[in-house]
Amino acid sequence: MTAARARRSWRWQWQLLTALTLLALLALQRLSSRNTQLLELQNHLPNLPFLAPPALSPFCNAANANGNADACTARKLEDRAPQYLPTSSLKHPTSIPPLKKTSNAGVVYYNWKLFQKDYREMLQRFRIYVYQDAYNKGNAYANVFMRHERPLDPKLGNYFSEHMFKINLLDSTFVTSNPAQANLFFLPFSVNVMRNDPRIRSETSIAEFVAKYVERIRREFEFWNKSLGADHFYVCCHSVGREAAARSLYLQRNAMQVSCSSNIYHKFYVPHKDVPLAQVWPRPPEPHVTPPQHRKRLAFYAGRAQNSRVRNHLINNWGNDPDMDIRADKIRGSYIEAFRRSKYCLHVKGYEVNTARISDAIHYGCVPVIISDHYDLPFANIIDWSKFSVIISQTDIPLLKTILLSISDAAYSQLHKNVLKVRKHFSWHKQPKDYDSFHMTMYQLWLRRNIISPLATSHMEWASSTLHNL
Repeated sequence: MTAARARRSWRWQWQLLTALTLLALLALQRLSSRNTQLLELQNHLPNLPFLAPPALSPFCNAANANGNADACTARKLEDRAPQYLPTSSLKHPTSIPPLKKTSNAGVVYYNWKLFQKDYREMLQRFRIYVYQDAYNKGNAYANVFMRHERPLDPKLGNYFSEHMFKINLLDSTFVTSNPAQANLFFLPFSVNVMRNDPRIRSETSIAEFVAKYVERIRREFEFWNKSLGADHFYVCCHSVGREAAARSLYLQRNAMQVSCSSNIYHKFYVPHKDVPLAQVWPRPPEPHVTPPQHRKRLAFYAGRAQNSRVRNHLINNWGNDPDMDIRADKIRGSYIEAFRRSKYCLHVKGYEVNTARISDAIHYGCVPVIISDHYDLPFANIIDWSKFSVIISQTDIPLLKTILLSISDAAYSQLHKNVLKVRKHFSWHKQPKDYDSFHMTMYQLWLRRNIISPLATSHMEWASSTLHNL
């Protein structure tokens, strides 16, 4: 009896060790496969640091060379766009733009021709399956899953991009009703709506709600289990969005999060797997941008400083400077006019690395200055942020004015021109337009569509089943 029990114990331990070893090998295979795909594409882009962090500010080179890389990880930020949800005549995505040279080639883009070619293929071939909760009005939590009926509600503000992505996706021809045709699967819950729903609201309750939802998806549908969720994604622009995955290990480690709060040092954000989402406020159109010669103020920043060591550092150093409008509260006069009359507009890290200030700056033609270390910038594998923004390490705030004044008029003029070139990438529309924020985000997902091989899938299913039955 004792010998039989020992054999059963040994067999159980062997099965557990085998399953865990296989899962570890599959994780390494997945990482290797991911890196191989990136390297293959990078071979065609010799000048493109594909999916790599944006280049550091030139003012950080000395510190970086001395090994002070952490203090000098000066990340760039996202930009903004002009349109107040205008209706486009372009029928997305059936009308495919012609492959042609543009004035942007070789300036803002690492490789415009290759990007445009792959973008065209995406428009033709990319398919997303949306779980039916997004269409089910009878669900007690239908508000969490369905599209927001009033995306322009001023109360949404910072979460505008989260809602517009879902609206654009559901109305697009990217969506397929046949899961077998899908490249990726969309989990349509809204963290912003949950945060404002009194039945859920708290971070703990949100994490539990999401974990139960993922478990239901895993239990009722075969799609999740084919990749353990690696071909699934969700979108969030709320600061608690990353915490939504806290109770679901598969969602944390496998599924892709499309997030405004893309901090590379946050425990639930994984660069290259997850996708930075451009944070955009809905602003009225700005067809006539103030030219450089009419911008008389050197720099502008206004915003809350509480709970932000970086912002307090900025205010303490430059709050009384006569050439810059740096304030810890609302600026006197028009907020919009401050963008229009300033050469540089500052984005400074607050509670999170992201805000919509950069998108506002670019919308009004103001060159963004990014003071927010560790920000994983949207579209950084496509556009060169150093061509239209200035990135300063948080430790270099005392040198802010020296850095800005060191930029020549000619260099500033080129930065300003490039700001206008990238505006289209950071705008949302009722009817999506080519290369807008929706399409650029879809392109980032398109690059992540082939992350699990059929062989790895079958092994994952076996390992998952073994662990489940132990």
